[in-house]
Amino acid sequence: MQTTFRFDALDVLRGTAMLWMTAFHFCFDLASAGLIQQNFYNDPFWTWQRTCILSLFLFCAGFSQALVLQQGQSWQRFWRRWWQIVACAVLVTLGSMLMFPRSYIYFGVLHSMAVMLIAARLTASWGKWLWPLGLLAIALPNAALYAIAQGWLSSVFNAVPLNVLGLISIKPVTEDYVPIFPWLGVMWWGLAAGQWWWLKQPARDLHISRYRILQPVAFLGRWSLSYYMLHQPVLLAGLWLWARLS
Repeated sequence: MQTTFRFDALDVLRGTAMLWMTAFHFCFDLASAGLIQQNFYNDPFWTWQRTCILSLFLFCAGFSQALVLQQGQSWQRFWRRWWQIVACAVLVTLGSMLMFPRSYIYFGVLHSMAVMLIAARLTASWGKWLWPLGLLAIALPNAALYAIAQGWLSSVFNAVPLNVLGLISIKPVTEDYVPIFPWLGVMWWGLAAGQWWWLKQPARDLHISRYRILQPVAFLGRWSLSYYMLHQPVLLAGLWLWARLS
């Protein structure tokens, strides 16, 4: 059985993204319940937080791909993890259909990750080209927005399923929208950074187990998919219980 080593510094970063996401979603749930008055869809205070959380998570995903590829991870093991992500993405869609029938999630972070992880693995050999290609991917939605406004690009990209590319001028009505562009660029940068780190630094430099205070965060990062799937049901159940008892 093939073994790949984990690096807890990377898990700490991923765990930090998970904790930040939990705080964000808790506030979102409070707003949805009418307990606080906040606009999570337009207020820059919240939209920029979402961007930072998602960027950190996808950067870590790209970095992780670089490390497991350097350790010779097989396609078989890759597909095993990939199918777990796909299954969870389907569950997210089904759950969101029940809670938000008019704005359910059809291409959120897990759906996007399933596509982008394949792209990252297939393009890992591009090396330093991943840096400028990542920049291009990040800039592409703004270029598309201008092109649509000028009539150079068809507005058909605003419609499902083409809007998953991110080449849109009208944001779709959905609770979580993570299009391939610009977010593939963030994962490409993570992949490029991981490859650079592997060449420039000893692998042990990514181990920080001597800092015990960070070990719980690293543990959370190692179980990020399970935590992602469970945190919202737990938060919502907690709010429901609080409302019943208060």
